Amino acid sequence: QVQLVESGGGLVQPGGSLRLSCAASGFTFSWATMSWYRQAPGKEREGVATITSPGGDTIYPDSFKGRFTISRDNAKAAVYLQMNSLKADDTAVYYCNTRWRWVMYWGQGTQVTVSS
Repeated sequence: QVQLVESGGGLVQPGGSLRLSCAASGFTFSWATMSWYRQAPGKEREGVATITSPGGDTIYPDSFKGRFTISRDNAKAAVYLQMNSLKADDTAVYYCNTRWRWVMYWGQGTQVTVSS
């Protein structure tokens, strides 16, 4: 079955960086568009970044352009999110996501806390 397992979250100071990872299994990863979402307390889940397949094109909402970078390693069936210049407002649970055969799948999430 499809599984998405995020890792790499933690506590970071404002201005710092984190790299999130998502290990995928149970589907043909190289064919799948992958995304990162996040959900802050009391807020709706929002899209952070998307990387297509097979072209590897990346898509970001304007608020994340220049600070966040999504990438993928098809050989490892993994997708990454490099986050720089983190702010307190980036505190959230970050989720890996894919849609495979018309079904949406989510990982369990990884907590990112930006605080001094």
